[in-house]
Amino acid sequence: MIGYMPMPADFPYRELFLAGRPQHRKFDDFWLRHPNMDYGRRAKIFSPFDALKGFSEAVSAKEVQYEWKRDLSQQRKGRIEETLQRINRLTINGRVARENRISATVEYYVPCADLNHAAYGLKGRYEIYSGIVLKVDYIKRVLIIGDRAIALDDIYSITCD
Repeated sequence: MIGYMPMPADFPYRELFLAGRPQHRKFDDFWLRHPNMDYGRRAKIFSPFDALKGFSEAVSAKEVQYEWKRDLSQQRKGRIEETLQRINRLTINGRVARENRISATVEYYVPCADLNHAAYGLKGRYEIYSGIVLKVDYIKRVLIIGDRAIALDDIYSITCD
């Protein structure tokens, strides 16, 4: 039998198959040149092989904990708006922003962007980002810090250094 099939009579490698795996005596010439590989090293050979491309990323994306967007109290909204106005005065244009180099840390809401997640469109998570403030744009309603544009409505807290 080959696996679960009967071996055909005209199978060209019949004798070789029936001979089985070659057996070597320990410490003979072949064994010294080709010792058995331990399982740890053997597993390391196959570890870069990813049979299901993107599967591990998809599984880890499901482990992200999303939450509902927090409601802001009027007091917190007032403090955020006050801080943004102070930052806006110090970054009124690009030249002034580069001179003042206002550093800020912002905690803001990021909606779930994973189409395959149950939280898509409903929940999100809060991220913290620090950097140099370039601009507070009240027309587009965004705060530009470094390479990120953060919506003013998504800011939960902001502190300036």
